[in-house]
Amino acid sequence: MSHIGELGGVKRPLSGWLSLVLFVLMIPLSNWVIMHVGLVCPKDGPCLIPVWPGLWAPSGVLLAGFSLVLRDVVHHCLGWKWALASIAAGAALSGFISEPSLVLASVCAFLFAELADFAVYAPMKKRFPASAVIASGLAGSFVDSAIFLSLAFGSIEYLTGQVLGKFWMSLIAGGLMVLWRRLHHSEAPHTAAA
Repeated sequence: MSHIGELGGVKRPLSGWLSLVLFVLMIPLSNWVIMHVGLVCPKDGPCLIPVWPGLWAPSGVLLAGFSLVLRDVVHHCLGWKWALASIAAGAALSGFISEPSLVLASVCAFLFAELADFAVYAPMKKRFPASAVIASGLAGSFVDSAIFLSLAFGSIEYLTGQVLGKFWMSLIAGGLMVLWRRLHHSEAPHTAAA
């Protein structure tokens, strides 16, 4: 695994730093997507995409769900201090870049959702890393969706679709983690024997 620098004698993987940068940029990107990209874009609401047959969600849902996964990667690779610092940086950047109508909703939803994600992920990450990603993603997506939709659009009409869309991202990430761990563990004995 590639590493960049050492802080306090601890090597920090490149994947952690890359995840941190992507995480901080993801929420402003999600806010832009939600107002400009989708299959349906009502005049006074968010652009929408289907997340299940007959169930729609604001289009930024997949990017917002991915941000919850990235935060878990930052926490795993760089530690809880970097995870909390990246939450603060993402909230600040979101406040500066988001459209005026979305600033309060975006910052509040981002901050509280990421803290909820952090609170669930932290105690589970060592023993159940894949489950931690899924469970924390579900907690974060519910908090994020409820706060964002109520503050930005005055309605939680798309709450179910929003939570489901973000949950898909957490589920995919959790599945990829299980696959990666299995591949990594199956290669370890071969490497030791070589």
